[in-house]
Amino acid sequence: MSNLFDLTGKTALVTGGAQGLGRMIAEGLLGAGASVAITSRKADICEAAAAEMSSLGTCIPLPCDLSSPEAAVELAQRVREAFDGKLNVIVNNAGKTWGGPIDSYPDKAWPGVMIVNVQAPFTLIRELLPELEAAGSSEDPSRILNIGSIAGKTTAKLSAYSYSASKAAIHMLSRDLAGDLVGRNINVNAVLPGFFPTKMTAHMRDEEAVDPALLGKIPMARMGRADEIAGTIVYLSSRAGAYVTGAEIPVDGGIIGCD
Repeated sequence: MSNLFDLTGKTALVTGGAQGLGRMIAEGLLGAGASVAITSRKADICEAAAAEMSSLGTCIPLPCDLSSPEAAVELAQRVREAFDGKLNVIVNNAGKTWGGPIDSYPDKAWPGVMIVNVQAPFTLIRELLPELEAAGSSEDPSRILNIGSIAGKTTAKLSAYSYSASKAAIHMLSRDLAGDLVGRNINVNAVLPGFFPTKMTAHMRDEEAVDPALLGKIPMARMGRADEIAGTIVYLSSRAGAYVTGAEIPVDGGIIGCD
């Protein structure tokens, strides 16, 4: 049991890993022993975050704006070079949202959200399949973890129509990929976070005080903690999660399961 969650010697890519949920995830993987590459749209933020997290282990900044499939192809090449062709884990976490009332919800709210949240993850996976397949085995598969959302599973009333549709899409894409890649020793799962203290929920909080109306929607009556999302990702990336594929795992304080 002592090494059940050990990721020593593993390599992982976390898109959007410089801030928010992505940083929580990256720190968790580093703490478990993995070498981690992170992306962020802004180079200065990406490099500063990697420098700070390097106290936990090898953390490589790969600034990248994943708003086009071409950018995902370029990122895949940089990942190959950074890890000398070895890759055990991809966490597709980078995301984009757009909220607004339905009567004025613009058409321009759709393409960018769908590219970042669905197409770019697919392109990145496709491009890195050789590395993932080479790193995986029947005893220890490679892992693809797509960060979805409770918004793609239940009606969250966020008025973020393209976002919720994109998250439902990445959940289904994860299941499709899991079935197609299981014979190639690659596990694919979707993780569905609920409400965590990130920029995306800043309008629902005032420092540590959380909107009571929001807490009323969460059976556990609190936001998630960094170690709770990180622990789920480490579990799915480690020997402990080797027999799990094609799953949608909520990390949401009971919003989905207790509904």
